[in-house]
Amino acid sequence: MSVSAEVLARAPLEQLAGEIDPLSSPRPRSNIRPLSPMPDYVEHRNGVNEVGKLSAEAVVREYEAAVKEIEALGTELQLAAKNCEAMVAGVHDMIAEIKEFAAGYRDQGKRFFLKIEAVSLMTTEVRDTCEALKKKIATDTLSQ
Repeated sequence: MSVSAEVLARAPLEQLAGEIDPLSSPRPRSNIRPLSPMPDYVEHRNGVNEVGKLSAEAVVREYEAAVKEIEALGTELQLAAKNCEAMVAGVHDMIAEIKEFAAGYRDQGKRFFLKIEAVSLMTTEVRDTCEALKKKIATDTLSQ
């Protein structure tokens, strides 16, 4: 919204009607000053009348205001991207920790697996030894 439209939107019509005097002389053109300096990338051409200059300035200021908003959005997006990059780096670190933890857990499972099988083999050997001893005792007892 342009500055003049904002002023008109804020002011009551009765107040504006009271301020406008059709018989009064127009303001001298030399007293009209721009609200803010024009952007560096534009300059008035020779021969353009005051209305054309003011209109062109108003339009370029509106575009410049939009550009500032777009640039602000770009800055916000850069900050969001940095936050995402930090989050991704954190996720990669966490994945590395998870892989390390999983490998340790797998090794622990393997150790228990090997211990259980070793105990099972020892138990089988004890049973076999006991069975052999029973047979030997039984045979020795029968032979006596």
